[in-house]
Amino acid sequence: MSKKAYRAPDAPRKITWQSATAYAILVIWALISLFPVYWMLTFSLKTNPEIFGENVMGLPKYWVWANYDRALNTGNMPRYFLNSLIVAVSTIMITLVASVMATYAMTRLEWKNRKRMNKFFMLGLTVPIHASIVPLYTTLSKVHLLNTLWALIIPYSAFSLAMGILIATGFMGDIPYDLDEAAFLDGCGVWGIFFRVIAPLMTPAVATVGIYTFLQCWNELMFANVFVTAPQWRTLPVGVQALSGQYTTEWGPIGAALSIATIPTLIVYIFLSRRIQDSFIAGAVKG
Repeated sequence: MSKKAYRAPDAPRKITWQSATAYAILVIWALISLFPVYWMLTFSLKTNPEIFGENVMGLPKYWVWANYDRALNTGNMPRYFLNSLIVAVSTIMITLVASVMATYAMTRLEWKNRKRMNKFFMLGLTVPIHASIVPLYTTLSKVHLLNTLWALIIPYSAFSLAMGILIATGFMGDIPYDLDEAAFLDGCGVWGIFFRVIAPLMTPAVATVGIYTFLQCWNELMFANVFVTAPQWRTLPVGVQALSGQYTTEWGPIGAALSIATIPTLIVYIFLSRRIQDSFIAGAVKG
């Protein structure tokens, strides 16, 4: 009977003072990063006296769940949430389709002035988004798009396109051209190569562009406040701002509205943050 080779158990790793210091710094940094979320959640369940002096940092003495009811009903948060969701999803879809297809045309296809076109798109990174409020307002007014969700979707998509192309270009450039040639020999045309070869390999980059675009349009206030004044088309940032009164303000419902607006961002980060990390790692080791 053959005897299995005996393997001694691995010795426990010795923790050095350098690693202990690094872990301590990371723990402190994590606590500092999570504190705003803790403060916002506790702030949303307090009354004005607790918020302004009686109990600023601690847990609420009386858990005022009615703040969420007031934020949802009095502030019309469900409507604003739906408007923000429509704007965010539409902007993400337009940005993803346009940026990936434009990148495919400028990096995988041969045509005149494709490099100049890429530089033209990159100029969008140098233009501050809020520096274009006046010309955009004039243009949207002439085409009768003010006080519609399209007044936000179109500018958000346009200003997200440059970053989307930049991210997609860095990733698509590392995909071997041999895959295109093999697909072409198998009978695929331009569209077949794009949808069957390139698009499936661009998943990490697509996730990165999607999260970046989501954060840009979900939290944007200036365009939403200027281009949309009708109450039924307000987005969440404008809706939260509208909860502030002229003379007195109940800050608990505002904190509840902020918590409601922040939850989608946290959910997106929790489920898709790994995709972003994979895209950065892939971009670092390829080539």
